[in-house]
Amino acid sequence: MEFSMIFMISFSVLILCSSLAYGQVAMSTSPTPSPSPAPAPAPTPAYTNLKDLLSVAGPYHKFLNYLESTKLIDTFQIQANNTVEGITIFVPKDNAFKALKKPSLSNLTDDQLKSVLLFHALPRYYALADFNDLSEKGPISTLAGGQYTLQFNDDSGTVRLDSGWSKTKVTSAVHTSKPVAVYQVDKVLLPEAIFGTDIPPTPAPAPALGISPSADTPSAAKSEETGSSSKPSSLGSSSLRIMMNSGIWTQLVLAFLGGWLVLFF
Repeated sequence: MEFSMIFMISFSVLILCSSLAYGQVAMSTSPTPSPSPAPAPAPTPAYTNLKDLLSVAGPYHKFLNYLESTKLIDTFQIQANNTVEGITIFVPKDNAFKALKKPSLSNLTDDQLKSVLLFHALPRYYALADFNDLSEKGPISTLAGGQYTLQFNDDSGTVRLDSGWSKTKVTSAVHTSKPVAVYQVDKVLLPEAIFGTDIPPTPAPAPALGISPSADTPSAAKSEETGSSSKPSSLGSSSLRIMMNSGIWTQLVLAFLGGWLVLFF
């Protein structure tokens, strides 16, 4: 009896040890799942120096000078590189400012001048293909905010802008690398919020000088009639003078002959 108890206890211990050993072997031989790779970080957009870009890309010195004198170059730069939306700039050439005689930017206050410059930028990056959708959305807010809006129209691939006062178009794409887009326009954008709606009419071309009137114009016909009517009068006056002179000579000859007759008879 004692031997049976010892045998049962030994057999139980053996089975228990075998189970533990098998569990450890199974755990050690099970494959360990490999960790999933971390997603690659999004590439950081390249920094765009707007001052350098506008200095070398074209004749935009006048626009750049305005941005620097008003300190708005920093505002444009922050919007370009420190925001998710980016920026779109419409930059006029230097000759566009020279052609701007009335109204003049020199008559504006400092705040109005800043609003005009901010009016040349949208607070978001827009590629050329995006302007087709903008033309269907109505007025688009500019970086000046509030009532300073632009109306866009995609005319068979030509992007046209209407500020309420001036109408212009995009003539070339200067820089279109996200998040900065710079487009050249042929006129300075003048906001209706500052200059109103009294758009000056386009001056009529000056008449050509030194052109004589044609023969069938009323003035020419009148001059011809005057000249033709003056010719008979001049002829009549000259014939009258001839007749008067001949009469005087006739009287003198008769008086001379009469005197001779009196002396001899």
